[in-house]
Formats: sequence, structure tokens, C-alpha cells
Amino acid sequence: MALELRHLRYLIAVAEHGSFTRAAEELRISQPTLSQQVKQLERTVGVQLLDRSGRAVRLTDAGATYVHHARGALRDLAAAERAVMDLADLSRGHLRLALTPTFTAYLVGPLVAGLQSAHPGITLEVREMAQDRIEAGLLADDHDLGLAFEGAHLPGIAATPLFIETLGLVAAADAEPGRGPLPVRDLATRRLALLSGDFATREHVDGYLAAHGVRPHIAVEANSVHALTEIVRRTTLATVLPDAVAHDHPYLRPVPLDPALPSRTVTLLRREGAYESAAARAFTELTARLVRERGYRPPLRAQTQGEAAGADHLPGHSLQAR
Repeated sequence: MALELRHLRYLIAVAEHGSFTRAAEELRISQPTLSQQVKQLERTVGVQLLDRSGRAVRLTDAGATYVHHARGALRDLAAAERAVMDLADLSRGHLRLALTPTFTAYLVGPLVAGLQSAHPGITLEVREMAQDRIEAGLLADDHDLGLAFEGAHLPGIAATPLFIETLGLVAAADAEPGRGPLPVRDLATRRLALLSGDFATREHVDGYLAAHGVRPHIAVEANSVHALTEIVRRTTLATVLPDAVAHDHPYLRPVPLDPALPSRTVTLLRREGAYESAAARAFTELTARLVRERGYRPPLRAQTQGEAAGADHLPGHSLQAR
């Protein structure tokens, strides 16, 4: 029997689901057909790839090795297909972008607008998810690029620093302004609306508050930045978000804190050694240009390299970034 790509996809599906039934449902084929196809693959390679003796179907040692290489082969084939379809003149193309949710409030809109204006033939797939899922997706070739934060990255992930993001307290624009920065201890008497605990931003905020011994009254938790901005706009509650969210929304006002929240470095992520399409290159160039035009603070390494080389670099002033 000649080995076909469907045999690899069928085996991987069974391995991921641990069940012929669930794999068949996902693949939209009958269970007997799926079982027959996998047995054909086992006869072709000459070894048992699946252990069917337990309640769940598991890979044998040989199966685990085979699936590892099968995934790589399918990933490389998909990259080859994209490379063939990719046109350097950008009259068409497709880009798969993954990002952490807070970027949807101030960054993804201008980026998509710029990409569509310059290259309307490029189609874009945008997905929100946690940073660990972004990196796993890049390694599995589910995404082309990711927008997230600097930190300990998975092996095989390349990170390019883009800019330094600052965060602060955000209130309604018609709220009574204070006289200078608000001492962090005063947050103990404020009613806040914050992102839920599955956001990296919430972890960042909780660490800041704990470091200063502050326990505010959290009146609302939300898993949507848009929901938070609407709540703050229409109530007396305040929230903590990247400063640029307030900059992009005239009905919100940033409130400086003393001491300020620690900043974060925003990075563009990709898989090391992955094929870089013309669409990905165009998006990368657009992102760097937008960062400069908006005046976001450059990452420290960019500042150091620029000063050392005496070359042009991103503006040093901080536009209130999200």
C-alpha cells in the first residue's frame, strides 16, 4: 500500500484524542474506516503504532516516534505549500496572527488598518489567546506570528522586542482629576474593575499591589478589555490597563500612580527557522513603523544599541501606551 498524507493525519488525530470514536467525529469519517486506515499504515511501516488494550488508545514507543516525525513532515509540507502560493509582490497572501487579549484594545486595530491599506490582497486570521498557547501554536505551525511579552520563552521561539508598554490607573474622562500622581496606598479605598485572573495583565497588577501591601475592593472582574472600558466609562469604578487604551479612547483618562506600575516589553514572536512569507515580512515592517509613528518607548536593548551606534532609533518619549 502506498503511504498517503491522510494516513498521517488519521494517526495523529487518534493519538490526540485517545479514541477512534472522537477522532472519527473530528475527521468526519466512520470509525470502521478510520480503524482500517490506521491498520493499513501499521502494515506499511511494519510495526504496531497504537496500543488498543486499555480504555484509552495510546501510542506505542514506536508510534510516539513516528507521530513526532509525521507532525514535522506535515508542518514542512504546509510551509512548502504556503511558499509556493506566496507572491513577493503582495497581491495576495495570508497571515495567521495570535496575540494576547489586551492588544485588541489598542494595537491590533491600527495594525490591521495599515496592512489592509497597504496590501488589500492579504487576508488575515487573528486569534486571541494566552501567551503559552501562542508559543505552542507557533511551534506547531498553527500561527505565523505572535504578539506577546518578553520573558522565558519555549525552546524554538524567537522573540523580537518592539516597545515598552506602560500601565496605570484608568478612570472615566469626566471623573474629578487629582493633583498629581495618586499614591498607591490610596488604591486601598478605591473600588476597582479588573481583568480576571486568566489574564497576564491581572497577574502583573496583583504582583504590584501585593508588593506595596495594598488590598483594594474589587467590585467587578471581567474577561474582556472592552467590557472593562465600558464599565469604567459609565461608572465611578477605575481599572488598571495599558496607558494607550486611555489614549485611544477619549472617554477614558489615565491616572498616574506613585510608584508607577512596572513596565513590560512587547515582543513579536515567531518559530525559529520557520518560513517567513512576504505577508509576514510586510506585517513585521508595518509593526515597526507603527511603533515609531505612535512614539512608543523602544525596548532597552534597542536604546542601548542605538546610542552605541549613534544610529536612529525609536523616539525616547513615552506615548501613553495601552
